[in-house]
Amino acid sequence: MMQVRPTTKADLAAVDALLARTYPKLLKADYPPSVLVTALPIISRAQPDLLACGTYYVVEEDNVVLGAGGWTPDRKETGVGHIRHVVTDDRALRRGVGRLLMLHCFAVARAAGVVRMECSATRTAVPFYEAVGFRQVGLIDVPLGDGIVFPSVRMTQTL
Repeated sequence: MMQVRPTTKADLAAVDALLARTYPKLLKADYPPSVLVTALPIISRAQPDLLACGTYYVVEEDNVVLGAGGWTPDRKETGVGHIRHVVTDDRALRRGVGRLLMLHCFAVARAAGVVRMECSATRTAVPFYEAVGFRQVGLIDVPLGDGIVFPSVRMTQTL
């Protein structure tokens, strides 16, 4: 049975490995090599501060991490949350891992007073986010640092 739990810094290696193994496979069909060669070394790394924030989670089954992701409140706008660094193991796609994770995030966010959730989705993830209730707002470039940007889709959902 799959379970969702908050991450700790002790989950860094498992989440890092999941991102590094899965993102290159899943994103290859939707992004040119020129984008992936600069973006993957940045986005395929777990973020220690995010793992320790209390609203970032892993989905596990039999002590194996099948997915990770979470949300954080907007720093400026009350009632708004942002979906953060979501990944599902490519070997566990279409098993409900991502949906379980999103439903958990939505419930916790609602309880914290969030009424609108936003995300910067990869092109690959747009159909998934639409399936859990998000709608497309427009195309954006997510800055990754040092002049590197990652083409994404801004999405939103009312909780």
